[in-house]
Amino acid sequence: MIIGMHFGSGYGSQPGAWRMPGVDPRNYTNFDSQVRYAQAAERGKFQFLFVPDFPALKGDIATEAPMISVDPMLTLAAVARETTRIGLVATGSATFNEPYNLARQFKALDLMSHGRAGWNAVPTSDPAIAANYGRAIPPRAEKYARLHESIQLVQALWGSWEDGAWMHDQVSGRFADPHKIRPINLQGQHVGSSGPLPLPPSEQGQPVIFQAGGGDQGLIVAGHYASGVIGAVYTIEDARAQRMALRNAAEQAGRDPDEIKFFPGLMTTIAPDRRAALDRRIALNEHTFPERVAYLQHILGLRLDASQLDQPLSRNQLATARPSPQDPRSAHALRIAKEGWSLRDVLAHGIIDYHPVIVGPAVEAADHMQEWFEAGAADGFWVSPDVYEDGIDAFVDGVVPILQERGLFHRDYSGTTLRDHLGAPAQYGLDLRIRQ
Repeated sequence: MIIGMHFGSGYGSQPGAWRMPGVDPRNYTNFDSQVRYAQAAERGKFQFLFVPDFPALKGDIATEAPMISVDPMLTLAAVARETTRIGLVATGSATFNEPYNLARQFKALDLMSHGRAGWNAVPTSDPAIAANYGRAIPPRAEKYARLHESIQLVQALWGSWEDGAWMHDQVSGRFADPHKIRPINLQGQHVGSSGPLPLPPSEQGQPVIFQAGGGDQGLIVAGHYASGVIGAVYTIEDARAQRMALRNAAEQAGRDPDEIKFFPGLMTTIAPDRRAALDRRIALNEHTFPERVAYLQHILGLRLDASQLDQPLSRNQLATARPSPQDPRSAHALRIAKEGWSLRDVLAHGIIDYHPVIVGPAVEAADHMQEWFEAGAADGFWVSPDVYEDGIDAFVDGVVPILQERGLFHRDYSGTTLRDHLGAPAQYGLDLRIRQ
């Protein structure tokens, strides 16, 4: 399997990570810590880091740190100089960025990292982000039409220097062969560029395309262009269905379905036993529990009291609970409640987080990953540790050796580029197989 890691603000995936013992509360702007965490993931032979983006202030800034890095590209530029193998995938929206800028930034990161860059190509859907650009969110069809055009333009710009164009021959005095550097002169309905891009090929030719959208339009984009898809699914059945849909979409676009890899998310709190892991999650998130009780009662169809966090659900409550068919987390939440945990412990299991959560020993994470992988529900995972400071090492030193012993994860990198890590085919410029 292939393993990536969510790379966020410098603290971890949980709201209280910035307050945990041993964590530098200034890590939000500490790039040295970001580098150290990336190196820990590379020590575990993770194939890539995945950096989401949200260019607007979100959440309760009074008590919680922002969950997104200061800037994805600058963060990965710092990481690129201090790592050698791990892939570097950043999110860049095509809605409020011009293709030429995206092409230039990601190709520069690819060159800086010697062929380890990936572009998570997405549209923007949040009005708060649009407001920061002084614009409104375009209609969905327009957003995705622009995204298709942007990806094609970016790939064409990436390929505007042929192999051998950059000669850098001091003896002859020839720096480049202008006959191998060509404009692209592409103009669509939404974006355009003349080119060329003033950058030669990297060790992998050009960055790898990722996709993290949703719905039918996102599926089409992924099928056409993506080598990696960042998923958000809660059940093994949904994951299997989404992976199959992605493979079908790739085949319909004229590609080999094995070229597209699906990575569901997995949130982890690794500890020697379940009780220790639950106590850690309580320390991280207890301030959010009153709000989460309100949501839990909604998905279980029960009336719950936040003042009774230390009590388990009564026999009558368990009998009358009606899990919401609209929320895939509800059935799991009821299963955990029926094990007799207090309401506080039920919430500490992460039952209303947006991805499956492992709260316990390393073997439980390994078992989950093996089950999904062998069931055809995943090609790998993007792992989101609770606290970077010690949560990455807990995964690397606990989960990774189990997966390696079971023959499910590599023991070392066999290549040097992100394409190597993903088994993605060589590509330079546009993929001429794609049926538009």
